[in-house]
Amino acid sequence: MTVPTTSLQKACRLLRVLSDARNTRLTDLAVAAGVDKASALRLLDTLAAEGFIERDPDTKAFTLGPEWLVLRAASVRRIDPRASVRPALIRLAQAFEDTTILSVPSGWESVCLELRPGTFPIRASYLDVGSRRPLGVGAGSLALLAALPDAEVEATLHAIAPALKRYPRISAAMLLREVEATRARGYAVLLDVVVERMGGIAIALPDPDGYPLGAISIAALNERISEREPALARALRREADTVCAAWTPPAPDSAAARRRNATMAGAAPKTKTPTARKTRRTTTTDL
Repeated sequence: MTVPTTSLQKACRLLRVLSDARNTRLTDLAVAAGVDKASALRLLDTLAAEGFIERDPDTKAFTLGPEWLVLRAASVRRIDPRASVRPALIRLAQAFEDTTILSVPSGWESVCLELRPGTFPIRASYLDVGSRRPLGVGAGSLALLAALPDAEVEATLHAIAPALKRYPRISAAMLLREVEATRARGYAVLLDVVVERMGGIAIALPDPDGYPLGAISIAALNERISEREPALARALRREADTVCAAWTPPAPDSAAARRRNATMAGAAPKTKTPTARKTRRTTTTDL
């Protein structure tokens, strides 16, 4: 006995196949989702009215709407960054023998959320779990600041100006230059700035929309950073990519998605497709 497919199931299928950028036309979506064209159009109209999809008035192509992004962001916020980043910190500490740190943003500050000491005799011992610093003060903190939009960087520098007086080698102008340098190279480096003879290298951990959820850094003597900077940067990038991939939903063009879409396409009803009516567009850290 065949179980009837509900409208909700059909809508879910349409959203799933729409996440594949190759499926944007009504006909393609209907076929890939295994839904007749008239039903697909009706459901897409409803999803558009609720903000989950949008349709370009010129090309008639469908895309995911803002409400979908809100749901995606909510799923990312449920992640426990310590659990997902801890293996990366352990691997980095073992590989380079220096202290590794997970920093997260909190208002105008960065907070050391996790720390793994290295085995090198001279360690970065000036931070502990729970330590706070103004955004930009420290390599991990700088990586977080540099990953923010320009308007937020400007607001942050204004807000932390009084706190920067505690750091004689740091100013708002200096941090702005470091933000630009960090963005240009793809990672943050600070040497002999916060603590004498000590430095750090860090990279931000962005969410699927590019907003920084955290940063991982390696803290060590200045020379241990500068002499190994390329290798440290590559390792940080590799670990950051691994962590962020775990935070991001599987790519829609993955093999599993293609198999699922092919199965649904094979189940599409072979009925005469009614003429589609016009669719309305809805407007809608730290070292």
